[in-house]
Formats: sequence, C-alpha cells, structure tokens
Amino acid sequence: MAPPGRGEGCAALQRSHGGAKLTGCPQFSSFPMNISLLWQPRLPRCSGVLALVIGQVIGLVIGQVLVTSALAAPPAASPRPVLTVQVAAPASASLERTVKANGSLAAWQEAIVGAEAQGLQISEVRVNVGDVVQRGQVLATLQSATVRAELAQAEATLAEATANAAEAAAQAQRARSLQQQRLAQTEVRAPDAGIVSARQATVGAVVSPGVELFRLIRQGRLEWRAEVTAAELADIRAGAAVRLTAASGQALSGRVRMVGPSVDPQTRQALVYVDLNGPMGSARAGMFARGEIVLGSSSALTVPQAAVVVRDGFSYIFSVGSDQRVAQHKVQTGRLQGGQIEILSGLPQGLKVVASGGAFLNHGDAVRLADAPAPAR
Repeated sequence: MAPPGRGEGCAALQRSHGGAKLTGCPQFSSFPMNISLLWQPRLPRCSGVLALVIGQVIGLVIGQVLVTSALAAPPAASPRPVLTVQVAAPASASLERTVKANGSLAAWQEAIVGAEAQGLQISEVRVNVGDVVQRGQVLATLQSATVRAELAQAEATLAEATANAAEAAAQAQRARSLQQQRLAQTEVRAPDAGIVSARQATVGAVVSPGVELFRLIRQGRLEWRAEVTAAELADIRAGAAVRLTAASGQALSGRVRMVGPSVDPQTRQALVYVDLNGPMGSARAGMFARGEIVLGSSSALTVPQAAVVVRDGFSYIFSVGSDQRVAQHKVQTGRLQGGQIEILSGLPQGLKVVASGGAFLNHGDAVRLADAPAPAR
C-alpha cells in the first residue's frame, strides 16, 4: 500500500489532535507548536504523585529498619582503664616559711698567737695544725739560756745589794722581777681552748713581738655566713632557727646570731651570721654549705608530692571525675615539707587528685580507683 501523501498525513494529524493546526503542513502553516513535540508519549498526570508516594514509603521503611537495628545492637563496652590509681583530697596544713641561702662555714673567732719576747730562737714546737689545745697549754718554747743567765746575775746583784742601802735592794728586786717575766715569755701559750688552724712557727726561727706563730679556732666553734638578698633581709631576725647541710653531707643546725649591717654593693647580697650547735662532724671551716632560715609558719593547701607531675618545665595535677576519667590541671607549687607540697594556684576546690602514677596518664584517660571493685566481664 502506498504511503499517504503529505496532505493526507497532515489531515490525519489534525484529526488525532482535535483539529489543531500543525506546523509543517501546508494548510496549517500558522500552527505554533513544534511538531517534534507531538511525537513524545504523553504520560498521565498521576504518575508523578505515585512516584512521590512510593519514595516516602521506601524512606519510612529504611528508617524503621535502622531504628530497629540500633535498638537491637548490644551496648558499647565501657573504656578499659589504663591504670589503677589511688586518690587523695587536698588538705590544709601549717607549713614553715623559710628563706633558702648559700654560704661558707668559718671560724666563730680566731686567736692570733705570737711571742712577746724579742730576738730569741724557737727551740721547740709542741702542736701542729688540727690539734686540739687547752687554755694555757704551751705551744712552743724559746731558747732560755740567755734569759736564765741574766736572771742569775740579777739574783747575785740582789744578794750583794742586801748589805747596801735599801734603795739598791729595791732596784735589784725590780731587775729580778723583770728577768722572771722574760723567762716566762720563752713559752708561747694558747690564749684559749680550741683547734690549731694554722702554724707558721718552725724550729730555729727568730721571733719578734706580734708576729703570728699559730692561729686557733676558739673553742672549736664554727659559724655559717649565709648570703641572702636584700629583699629577704627584712624578714630575718636574730634567734631564728636554721638548718643546713655542708658540702661533705654533714647536717647541721643553729640559730641566727646577727644580721649583717650592710649589703654588698656589687652582689646586692647581705650576710647573716649563724651560730652552729653540736659536733661539727665532717664540716670544716671554709666549706660551702646550703641551708634555710625558718621564719615561721602559715596555712597552705597541700597535696602529696608524688601527685605533682612536671612536664616541659610546668607542674600538673590529675583529678578524677565521677566518670572515672582524669582531667589535667596546670598548677603553681610552693613550699615542700614532709612529703607534702603546697599548691598556690590552679587547683579547683572539691576535687580528688591522683596521689601517684600521674606520669603515666594523659587528659581524658579512664582509670580505676584502687579501692573500687574490678568491673565485671
């Protein structure tokens, strides 16, 4: 069968579209619609609504499945504690106020011992450095032969003058006394008990009055000359207790005898003179010592020293919350006494801190308290 002509085809299209004019047909050239649109299938309007309803139903079903799966899933396991710790509550305690200082040990007083006679040789030296001597003990003797001869001559003169006038006898008596005094000066004696700290006397040396032959640490006593800053000087009083340790490790104690009247203009340091008590042990004059001067006491907030963790030059404390997780707090520390350290700032009130083992913890870690039961598995 032959295909329809152009006119017949346009007429058929016109009948199928209710008599509308079609573009491309000669008799309907004014038809505004593009003819290519006429060949697209025409979907019913209810198809879009149906697709929307189906999408909503599918979404509801998926949501219900997810909720059901979440409810049916087992609960998440609690985090495993990284460490078992003991906690302690910060406490208020009375701590000593101290001033730390450095200084040297020195002789309390030194006695310079010399000969009173002149032009006599030392015949014997009876002590050495480190010897303990008593007051009046002979340290050295000088040659006395010349002096004894002069004494004998004076006594002969006295006997001869006995028969002469009384004036001559008096003069002879004075000469005899003078020679006895010179004879006594042939012995160099210790002016006080103490320890010989230096000796310049040697056998055969000729002495002169006032020349040092020996040096004594009187009564064997030492003192500590502590160096403190000008700002600390105002708080120090005579009689304050002092604790110190010598470079040899010898622990010593004493009390402030005197606060220096001036401050060194170069170092801006002042000296505090401390009398030391008890035996000196291995401590020696001239030895370095480090100590502290007790100024009194005051109330302070303290925690165990082991609770403070030092990281990167800063001090931290870990507290334990109700969920048994730790929180890190940066704190400022102060005095240390008897295993307790003062917390100046950074620690909120009412917290319990990790008493030890904080070096192994980080902020947010889960812990188990030492007195708490282990979690059931």
